[in-house]
Amino acid sequence: MKKLIISSLLLFISSVAFSQDVPFDKSLFKDQKEAFKIAKEKLEEGYELYELYPETFMDVNHEDFRARRSNHKEALPLLFEANKFNPNNAQLNYRIGRCYLASPVFKEECIPHFLKALELNPQVARDIHYYLGQGYHLTMEFDKAISEFKKHQAILTGKDPIEVEETQLRIKECEVAKKLVAKPERVFIDNFGRVVNSKYPEYGAIISADESVMMFTSRRNTTTGGGIAGGLNEYFEDIYITNKVNGEWTAPENMGENVNSEEHDATVAVSPDAQSMIIYKDDKGDGNLYECKLVGSTWSKPKKMNKNINTKYHESSASYSNDGKTLYFVSDKPGGFGLHDIYVTHWDETIQDWGTATNVGPAINTKWNEESVVIHPDGTTLYFSSQAHETMGGYDIFKSTKQKDGSWGKPENIGYPINTVDDDVFFVINASGRRGYYSSFKSDGFGEKDIYQITFLGPEKPVQLAGEDNLLANIAAPVREKLIEKQVDAATKRITILKGLIRDAKTLKPLYSSIELIDVEDNVTLAKFESNESTGKYLVSLPSGKNYGLIVRADGYLFHSENFNIPETSAYQEVEKNIDLKKVEIGSTIVLKNIFYDYNKATLRDASKNELDRLVKLLNENPTIKIELSAHTDSRGGDKYNQDLSQRRAQSCVDYLIKNGISADRLVSKGYGEEQLIISDAEIAKLKFEDEKEDAHQQNRRTEFKITGK
Repeated sequence: MKKLIISSLLLFISSVAFSQDVPFDKSLFKDQKEAFKIAKEKLEEGYELYELYPETFMDVNHEDFRARRSNHKEALPLLFEANKFNPNNAQLNYRIGRCYLASPVFKEECIPHFLKALELNPQVARDIHYYLGQGYHLTMEFDKAISEFKKHQAILTGKDPIEVEETQLRIKECEVAKKLVAKPERVFIDNFGRVVNSKYPEYGAIISADESVMMFTSRRNTTTGGGIAGGLNEYFEDIYITNKVNGEWTAPENMGENVNSEEHDATVAVSPDAQSMIIYKDDKGDGNLYECKLVGSTWSKPKKMNKNINTKYHESSASYSNDGKTLYFVSDKPGGFGLHDIYVTHWDETIQDWGTATNVGPAINTKWNEESVVIHPDGTTLYFSSQAHETMGGYDIFKSTKQKDGSWGKPENIGYPINTVDDDVFFVINASGRRGYYSSFKSDGFGEKDIYQITFLGPEKPVQLAGEDNLLANIAAPVREKLIEKQVDAATKRITILKGLIRDAKTLKPLYSSIELIDVEDNVTLAKFESNESTGKYLVSLPSGKNYGLIVRADGYLFHSENFNIPETSAYQEVEKNIDLKKVEIGSTIVLKNIFYDYNKATLRDASKNELDRLVKLLNENPTIKIELSAHTDSRGGDKYNQDLSQRRAQSCVDYLIKNGISADRLVSKGYGEEQLIISDAEIAKLKFEDEKEDAHQQNRRTEFKITGK
């Protein structure tokens, strides 16, 4: 009997030498009692922290997801200590692999542990091949990943429909990834640097349309209240702000107790002019969206958005349209196409709040999760992250273009290396379409995750061959244009950013004013904005393809009008224009830039009536003032003809005012012809380009009014 026991022990030791699964049994480690006791305690503590992900990897609540990741993170060092004592336990290696797979960094370390677990016990876990496939997927070994996913697929039955679908999706992701990696996009992806990034997590960057302001979320030790989030072992989220001054970003500042609380506060969206911001609050698990307003230099306390947006379910992401009249947001409320869907709501002037929300539809939303929605200032390009469509792994970033009938086009993956095999979310893009920002875990990062800047280079320029010598040189030593062409102009968005200051014309002090954007041809108001009461700053996004009128008003001042006719083909541009308002006093003169006549006639076009109606309103609000209404021509054409044409045009404006109730004794019409040119012929002659000369002539052709009495 004694010989039999010895033989059995020798057989066991021999099997261990050939990498057999070794259980944590104290009878096998009699000579290492103390070390075994410590290792077993580590193992049990680690197993207690260890939690499996939900059965479907798609159905994950954000806070729960982060807590589970944290549990895996906390479990890993404990399990690793146990593994150092006994490296030949299959279940332990499997669980260490799962922990590495769940970690934000070092995911690739899961593979040797999964392989070790399989070597020790091929039946260690039913889903071992699925998770090994994930490991290969994340290390971009796509063929190996597909092979492992297919092994897992082979054991599935009709009783596992969700797993079948998920595994098929994983295989499809690998196939998509192979195609995208083979044809990478031409981009630079650069860490935003230590000015913004720290050793703590930074993510969720949001920017103004002109990239002058950035807000982002961070879990720094400067968080409001200094608290640690339960279950996460990280500081609570707070919102930080940085401004671009003279081309350089300032040191980020915590946005303070008005915006941040002692709980989680995270960035969601900022309006194009950075005067309004939407933030996310966890609200004890019921995630909701709140809005803050910049009043002067102070951000207001967050106000919970209405019930058309927030529900008892989870609202996580949102984005303002360029005109502030439309809001896109994400919710997992029932009745959608999948888990988290994208919805849209419009501003209701009647209730002065957001109206009933509608789902944007199945072209965008899938049965899985859609997240991180962003509507570009052009009003027609929607960016979002999705776990479906044609993703190369996890969440990928997609874009879709609104069609003329209002429907959304097929979402397009924005490509590798912007998208990766892991989750890619929190993406924003500037108005020009040249630069974007997102958060990522990368080896060159400063913390757990950092903010990165993406520079879109656009398609490669074809190689220019100037002659036979060049051709021979290129044959002898071919040069890829991608290497010698460091940056080319990307296909930019067709949008104009108009920005500047509203000021008092005499003192140049900033003014608070209302700004109305109108469609001149259709004579309708497109949007209303306000300048900042402390700085006078304003910013308006003007998509190409309209004739815009911009009307600025402030109490005690004459209104100011501008006209911007932006053709459909106009590329991205930024126009900086300070607008100086004149007080209602004798001698003040205003150019009416939205007055239009038929060619070589004095007939007012319909597009002029909105401008003249504003003048009627001004005269009614100031019933004692008298004005001279004058018309001017450029220097081309005969003097007598110009004089007569300008007089008739001025009179047609006066006639309109009289017809609309203004007393004739308050009005004088005057045609100056070419007598009062703003730009002289000599100055025009110096201009090099014909379009510059035509613009100068256009400035000379104008209609004005001047206050002559009060």
